[in-house]
Amino acid sequence: MVIAIIAVLIALFLPAVQAAREAARRIQCTNNLKQIGLGLHNYEGVAGALPPSGVLSGKGNIVSTWIGWSVHGRVLPFMEGGSTFHAINFNHSGESPQNITVASLSIAAFLCPSEPDPRPAAANVGISNVTNYGFCMGDWFVWGGFGGPQNRCAFGPNRSRRLGDFVDGLSNTLFASEGKAKQPLYRDCGGLANVNDPSNIPGAERSPLDVAPEYAGGRCEFKTGHSEWSDGQAHHTGFTTAWTPNKRSVGSSPAGQPLDLDITGQREKMGGPTFAAITARSHHPGGVNALIADGSVRFIKDGIAGPTWRALGSVADGEIVGSDAY
Repeated sequence: MVIAIIAVLIALFLPAVQAAREAARRIQCTNNLKQIGLGLHNYEGVAGALPPSGVLSGKGNIVSTWIGWSVHGRVLPFMEGGSTFHAINFNHSGESPQNITVASLSIAAFLCPSEPDPRPAAANVGISNVTNYGFCMGDWFVWGGFGGPQNRCAFGPNRSRRLGDFVDGLSNTLFASEGKAKQPLYRDCGGLANVNDPSNIPGAERSPLDVAPEYAGGRCEFKTGHSEWSDGQAHHTGFTTAWTPNKRSVGSSPAGQPLDLDITGQREKMGGPTFAAITARSHHPGGVNALIADGSVRFIKDGIAGPTWRALGSVADGEIVGSDAY
């Protein structure tokens, strides 16, 4: 009888304990994003502009040199990571022998406490560690190549925006959001059949598989994203507003199992123009924590309308977004 009563009490109290733990993790996740936001504002105050998502050189759509250090790496000295920052050799990528030690560090501020597996991705052990936060790097369109058009979001390769460029208003523009570490994705598809025009981006409400039939496999390489905090490419340290938070974009793994996938047609270091659906995702139920350009953090529900999510992603498209829209 006593054992039965104890079992009933455990059944009653366990959900409450789990909810309290999740609430604490969500608060810490929010604090991580606030710390990143403060670091970005301090960086902009010192440098006069926000950090680029990577530095490339070349001509046209051909990349000759890629120094891919991410926004994460560049903002470190402004969020109590000065010693780590000074250990980085910015003349070489995070994947280079010169930077393997620092890139393999686990940075607590880049990890959500709800992440179930913060260990390095198997394919990246000894190269870099994972992150749960990505910076806004486009809708579908990410990079236009050298001399090409720029994406419509806060961050991109070879570009450092000033806060004064955010004419849609800092309180109406996304800086960063959550992403799941080791998120399965397809990449290097040789381009995307239906997404190839920077000025004609598919609507956010359209079916992922209709827009990107490459989700079914095709010529793409199967990898994982958000696996290297040092890598400035969108699939590792960014997200795009192609789809709303936690959108299911069902494709098939090489073994044939259905998976919730992200996709990138071509990585930035492979040459532009590049397009990507790198969806904001979270282990918190119901939505994602998002860092707004004014430094605030808001919880964006999964049910946010696609056009509203796109409008929050752009910095100067002139949309008016009311706080009641999300």
